[in-house]
Amino acid sequence: MDTISITKKKTIIEIEPLTRVEGHGKVTIHLDRQNHVKEARLHIVEFRGFERFIQGRPFWEVPVAVQRLCGICPVSHHLAATKAMDVIVGADQLSPTAEKMRRLMHYGQIMQSHALHFFYLCSPDLLFGFGSDLKTRNIIGVAQKFPELAKQGIMMRKYGQEVIKATAGKKIHGTSSVPGGVNKNLSIQERDFLLKDVNQMITWSHSALKLAKDYTLENIEQLRDFGSFDSSHMSLIRKDGAFDLYDGNLRAIDAYGETIFDQVDYQKYLDYIVEEVRPWSYMKFPFIKQRGVETGWYRVGPLSRVNACDFIDTPDAEKARKDFFKSTKSQPCQMTMAYHWARMIEVMHCVEKIKELLHDSDLQGNDLIAKGERRRDGVGVLEAPRGTLFHHYRVNENDQVEMANLIVSTTNNNTPMNMAVTKVAQEYISDQMEITEGLLNHVEVAVRAYDPCLSCATHAIGQMPLVIELYDEEGNLVDSKSQYV
Repeated sequence: MDTISITKKKTIIEIEPLTRVEGHGKVTIHLDRQNHVKEARLHIVEFRGFERFIQGRPFWEVPVAVQRLCGICPVSHHLAATKAMDVIVGADQLSPTAEKMRRLMHYGQIMQSHALHFFYLCSPDLLFGFGSDLKTRNIIGVAQKFPELAKQGIMMRKYGQEVIKATAGKKIHGTSSVPGGVNKNLSIQERDFLLKDVNQMITWSHSALKLAKDYTLENIEQLRDFGSFDSSHMSLIRKDGAFDLYDGNLRAIDAYGETIFDQVDYQKYLDYIVEEVRPWSYMKFPFIKQRGVETGWYRVGPLSRVNACDFIDTPDAEKARKDFFKSTKSQPCQMTMAYHWARMIEVMHCVEKIKELLHDSDLQGNDLIAKGERRRDGVGVLEAPRGTLFHHYRVNENDQVEMANLIVSTTNNNTPMNMAVTKVAQEYISDQMEITEGLLNHVEVAVRAYDPCLSCATHAIGQMPLVIELYDEEGNLVDSKSQYV
C-alpha cells in the first residue's frame, strides 16, 4: 500500500484498476495540447461470456448458473432468470407463498448490498473527504475513527445475508427460486430468528438515512454539480404508480419529469430499448429507441427509482421520499451524489417490507409451484441494487437454452457513468500536470456513486497495482505513479 514510483510520460491519464467498486475496470482521461480534458472513458476490461456459454444448458439450470455472474448480488440474477423461466413454463400467476418468499429474499438482497456499498466502499470518501490521506481513507480508517458506525454497517449487511439464507437456502448462490415458484417456505424458527433483530434494523436504517441526508444537504453546494447532469430515468413501477423493486412495468421519464413511456410490459422491452457496442469496452451502451443514440441514454438505480415512482408504499420510506424532494422543489433530482441518499431510502423501505412479510402467514404455506402452457421465450426483469436488470431467454423443443440476452444494471448506467467521469475530470484534472491520488480519487468517487458492478463481481487473485499515467499531446510520458492496493 506504500509502493510508489514516478517516471516521465503522454496525454492520457489511466486509472487502473478502479478501487472500492465491485469488479475491475479502468478510466482513461484524454487531454489536449492545453492540458484540458477532452474526454474520459470508463473501460470494462473483463469479458463475462455468460450469454454464450449458457446456451445448450437445460432451462431449469439457468437460475442457479447465472448467479455466478456476481458474488455481491447473486440473488438479483437468480430471481431475474427465474422470472424469465416462469414465463417459459407458463406460470403466469405464482402462489402467494412463492411470490412473498421471493420478495423477502429480494429485500434482504437489496438491504445487504446497499449496506456493503454505503458503509464499506463509499463512507471513507464521505467521512474523510475525497482528497484525504489514502492511509486513512478506507474501511480500516472508518473502523478506527467511527467504530460504532462500522459495526452498524457490518451488522446490517449480516442481517440481510441472514434473510437470504432463510429464503434461498444459503447466503450466496442459493437454489430456492425455481421455474414456477420456490422449493421451500419459511419455517417458524427461521421467522422468529429474523424477527428478533428487525426492530434494531429499523432503528439503524433511520440513522443511516440521516447520515446520507445530512451529508448531502451540508455539502450541497459542492455536490450539486459534481458529476451531475440532466438525464432521463427508467425503472419498474407498480400499476398504481408505486415504487416496486421486484415486479411491475417499465416507466421512463425525461429530465423534467415528463413521461417518455409508461406501464410498458417488459416482455416487449426490445421495442423500447436498443443496445449499442463500442470498441473500447466490453460493456454495451443501451438507449431508448424512440429518442435515438444521442439523447436516448438514461439512468437507473436508486436515484432513478425514487425519481420515477409516484409514491412508496411503506410509511417511513414514503416520508423520506417526500423529504428528499424538498431539496429539488418536487422536480427529478439530477445530482449524482444523491444516489447515496436515495440508496438509504431504499434500505429503509426494504427493512419495513421485511418486517411486514415476517408477520405474513403465507410464508408458511405449502403451495409452492405453479405451471401452465409452455412458451419458447421469456423475459424476467426486476430492480437489482444497482438498477433495472433484464434477463431474456429462448428455449428450444429439447428444453435447451438457445438464446440469452442480459442487460445488467451497470450496463444501463454505462453512458451516464462515462459522462460523470468526464465532467469531474474536466473540473479537477484540466491544467493539472502533476498527478495526485487525491485528485484522481474525485473521478473514482463519481463512479462509486453508481455502485457499479463492473464485471459482475469477477475478481482477480492476488495484489493488483493502481497505475496512473499522464501523457502529453505528442504521446510523451509526463508522469506515472503505481501503488498496490
